[in-house]
Amino acid sequence: MPKVGMEPIRRSALVEATIHEIGERGTLDVTVSQIAKRAGMSSALAHHYFGSKEQIFTAAMRHILSLYGAEVRGALVMAKTPRQRIEAIVRASFAPRQFRQDTVSAWLNFYVQAQKSEEANRLLNIYQRRLRSNLHYAVRQAVGRDARVLTRGLAAMIDGLYIRQALRADPLSAEAAIDVMMHYLDTFLEEEPPTK
Repeated sequence: MPKVGMEPIRRSALVEATIHEIGERGTLDVTVSQIAKRAGMSSALAHHYFGSKEQIFTAAMRHILSLYGAEVRGALVMAKTPRQRIEAIVRASFAPRQFRQDTVSAWLNFYVQAQKSEEANRLLNIYQRRLRSNLHYAVRQAVGRDARVLTRGLAAMIDGLYIRQALRADPLSAEAAIDVMMHYLDTFLEEEPPTK
């Protein structure tokens, strides 16, 4: 007889194991057996909870996006000015939990998964729209015109720094990544004439 209340704990363990396995291997080419072993359970139990490897990957992606969303919301609560709002989003993007090597690697692999999976593609589109929307709201208040250009640039830099980190090409610390982003923003703001 199954233990009452174990399902959420086991599901969570499988999601965390998925992120670690993808991060360690740097690929989606992991098996349910490897994920289940890392989570300390059988692959049959993993299939019981999620059905397929793709569903486990999707659950891991949802988990990462949920943590990211919570980071952004928490950071935005303290932001008072448009620049502080932008910095809050940037800091949330490079928060310690988000910028861990396994999480970064999982993000990159989820982009790959999104090319094959409608659900993964839908989740990534939601993330991208929210990121651009949050950035654009603050950027528009800070610079007025050319807000779309700066918004696209900031969003692209976040993705680019994640790609570089995942590929281990000139990796940066989270603080260094934030510094790069904020330097770009400040350079743009200095060149921009004040809005009326």
